[in-house]
Amino acid sequence: MLQAACYEFLQTKNDLQLLGVKGEKEAFLASEVALLLGKKSYVLPDLRANRGDDLLSFHEEIVELLRVLQAFYKDNSTKKILIAPLRTLLTPLPKAELFNTLSLEFGMRLHLEHFKEQMFYWGYLAVDVVQDKGEISVRGDIIDIFPPDSEKALRLSLFDDEVESIRFFDCESQKSAKEELESYTLFPALFALDEERHTLMQKRIDSLKSDSFTKDVHSLGLWVLGESGAVYTETFKTYLSMDAVAELEEIALFDEDGAKSLQSLPSIPEAKSYREIAPSNIKTFLELHHTKKITLLAKNEVLLRIVDIEPLHVKWIQSERIVNIMNAEEIILSLNKPSTKIKRKRANIVLDELKNGDYVVHEHYGIGIFKGLTQVTVLGATKDFVLIEYLGDDKLLLPVENLHVIDRYIGESGGLVSVDRLGKGSFQKLKAKTRERLLEIASEIIAIAAKREMVDGLSIAMEQGEMALFEADAGFTYTEDQKRVIGEILSDFKSGKMMDRLLSGDVGFGKTEVAMNAIFATVRNGFQAILIAPTTLLCSQHFKSLSTRFAKYNIKVAQLDRFTSPAQKQVILKELKSGELHVCVGTHSLFEVELHNPALVVVDEEHKFGVKQKEKLKNFRENVHILSMSATPIPRSLNMALSSIKQYSQLLTPPNDREDVRTFVKEYDEKVIKEAIIREMRRGGQIFFVHNRIATIEAKRKELLSMMPNLRILTLHSEISAAITEKEMLHFEEKAYDVLLSTSIIESGIHIPNVNTILIDSADHFGMADLHQLRGRVGRSKRQGFCYFLVKDKEELSESAKKRLIALESNSYLGSGSILAYHDLEIRGGGNLVGEAQSGHIKNIGYSLYLKMLEDAINSLLGKTPIASREVEIKLSISAFISDNDIAEDRVRLELYRRLSRCGSVHDVLEIEEEMVDRFGKLDVSTKQFLQLIEIKILATQQNIVLISNYGQNITIKYEDEKKIMLQSRSRDDDDIIATVLMHLRIKA
Repeated sequence: MLQAACYEFLQTKNDLQLLGVKGEKEAFLASEVALLLGKKSYVLPDLRANRGDDLLSFHEEIVELLRVLQAFYKDNSTKKILIAPLRTLLTPLPKAELFNTLSLEFGMRLHLEHFKEQMFYWGYLAVDVVQDKGEISVRGDIIDIFPPDSEKALRLSLFDDEVESIRFFDCESQKSAKEELESYTLFPALFALDEERHTLMQKRIDSLKSDSFTKDVHSLGLWVLGESGAVYTETFKTYLSMDAVAELEEIALFDEDGAKSLQSLPSIPEAKSYREIAPSNIKTFLELHHTKKITLLAKNEVLLRIVDIEPLHVKWIQSERIVNIMNAEEIILSLNKPSTKIKRKRANIVLDELKNGDYVVHEHYGIGIFKGLTQVTVLGATKDFVLIEYLGDDKLLLPVENLHVIDRYIGESGGLVSVDRLGKGSFQKLKAKTRERLLEIASEIIAIAAKREMVDGLSIAMEQGEMALFEADAGFTYTEDQKRVIGEILSDFKSGKMMDRLLSGDVGFGKTEVAMNAIFATVRNGFQAILIAPTTLLCSQHFKSLSTRFAKYNIKVAQLDRFTSPAQKQVILKELKSGELHVCVGTHSLFEVELHNPALVVVDEEHKFGVKQKEKLKNFRENVHILSMSATPIPRSLNMALSSIKQYSQLLTPPNDREDVRTFVKEYDEKVIKEAIIREMRRGGQIFFVHNRIATIEAKRKELLSMMPNLRILTLHSEISAAITEKEMLHFEEKAYDVLLSTSIIESGIHIPNVNTILIDSADHFGMADLHQLRGRVGRSKRQGFCYFLVKDKEELSESAKKRLIALESNSYLGSGSILAYHDLEIRGGGNLVGEAQSGHIKNIGYSLYLKMLEDAINSLLGKTPIASREVEIKLSISAFISDNDIAEDRVRLELYRRLSRCGSVHDVLEIEEEMVDRFGKLDVSTKQFLQLIEIKILATQQNIVLISNYGQNITIKYEDEKKIMLQSRSRDDDDIIATVLMHLRIKA
């Protein structure tokens, strides 16, 4: 009865400044009451960290905590109130003095070195490219900084030491807004410390007892604020709500000191006259209480019209508050619904971070090893090249303007990579073989699509009302994505054409719910539907979901897989044939069955089925709707090629009640492992333990048992047969085991909501994509997921491994996909489309080239020819490269080279040039000349030119048909040579 108690208390007590409540939900309810009563409410996040925990794992909460405290201190009104969950009250809250600000003004003088130092003490992290709150990047006279209290990052442009412009910029495109700001008040990223206090804090951190991976202000700063900067609750007039008082007992178990410090606080008394209400039928409820004074809260008139309260005498207040309480005289009732917070994260601009030693695929020469950027001067002309190493120490220098012919090599997970020998022959043969096979696959995809186009589809129409009732039964609010995709499927059903739709979305993003809507509509129209899954585990999961969901509608669901007894199987087959059975969930045995009147086949993880099994699917395919589901995304370009022959939908938004996975990087320690396992078991959950070496996995099992002798451990890896794996996984799901100890085979396709802790042994040996995938196995229900990256000795880790793990630790947000992982995944997803039988070809040439070729095959069969297939050789003796004076970081230069090499028009190049000036300031000569070189390349490609070269002032242009044109420039200078070539090409364009 929190709202009722707060309402009564706050009407009489005006000196309350800080209110402690049980958790986040209670903080929201109390805040709504305070706002309704005219108070200014500030709500702190629920920070569930214990003293000594690495705060990087609580990155989002820390940013929010500091942002809210800042705003609270800045507010000078007497009506303000701070509301905090109990666990947050147990952490030291920084005092107002730690939130000093710095005023930045147009025209002011800014001492750059002093400013950089100050930002370091204030907790800003120096990075190459600013993309998150609390980051700073200084490039010559351009400063990018992302203040934690702002929704947008800030870009300062200096002229000498004078601030020339202050503008916001967009992190996704890195482009500045047009409007300039006169001034901006800059807040610290953490605390406004000076050198002396920063040094003192670091000393305290060094002596703090903690197993944190990094020991700095970001990871542990809050714990050592101590008396110098922490607010103790005595400073404020603090009260606790009754639910928080009850929670104190629980907290005393693991935070006794904190619990003691809060025990003496006064609590808000329970409500005497008011109580909370939640009427299911508002109109009937109000009619029943029509004699009372009724106040309705609604953010607009539409909500009032929906409830239809015409004859009743009520008072309407236009308000967004959600407060529902009543006493003997009055009722306060809200018609508003809580707004859902969307947790979708953008993909960042720096996409493929090619690192030295990464494998790359060259379109003509095959797989080599990337060795970074190198600058070469030939006959006085300087240019940048990418160095690629091949077998036998052979080296290839690739001009950066042709960077589009290479891509990161992504093969099968965990497979060994063999580097090619330089020399076109063998690799070109491999490509030719793959191309043949791809043309077969492409024509197969197109033939099925064409055949289906000619068949009239079974028309399935549904009333909006009935679908809305089915949606209401889900027990949760659909995301916008889910609503959109269900709409697309229902309009396919009505169109009279056959549906062949591919639905992709991360596991737990609600694909099954979408499929259930399609099945529901099918059965309601008197047809049958089947759902085919690749494993018995997935099959039993789907069967449970469908049975529960369809029970109240008298829709009969059955399960058919290898564990179905022969007697049951006979009954199911008979009922499918007669039409008595509406829905059947099964594995590939469903390909064989005879149905009475099928209208929909749903295939989960379609890529897991072999080619022969897919052939059988064609028996259904000519007269039923097909919905294929996949947990991996499809590359955008391939999606466009496929869209003309297959419909495609994506779910990108996680469910509203999904929690982020809390990630920790720890040194391998028995204590950490025991604590993680015991905590998960205490809440009735299970654990994944990933140990990626089959040879030592048994020894690892014994080691875990020596720590905890009663642990029930299931060991699985790729050398255990599929039948045993399936059977044991079903036992695991039925909670016959506590821990699943396995290699990284759990990386994809496993969805066990009861597993919410994962420990990954030797995490530094995994790629970022794999770690992100593995972490995605937990936190799939409404429970908080925990992921532990365990490393043997952090002192021995390479810098890049450290960076990778720390990035994953602080970016645990949903769908963060650590851009790179998303890119890997996206590419793998495209490979999945054509089935696992292709893994041999993929291993030889890598996913990205394989997909490029598949896209070309589909386009060529559809009569769309890509223009960029022609190559121009440019041999102009001019110095053209992106200068490291403009952009010091190799990875940022490489990213720009990559984007420029893929430009299809001069307009694209000009857009990137504008962005570069905006991000890096005035460009120097060599950079400008490189941009002009790209322009020359694009115009030459469009004009069938194969070679442009020069000898001194004499320029030769050679066309595809061997025709040559000779030009002469004014002088040998670079700018004259470029101007002459460009003028000629522009006239011809």
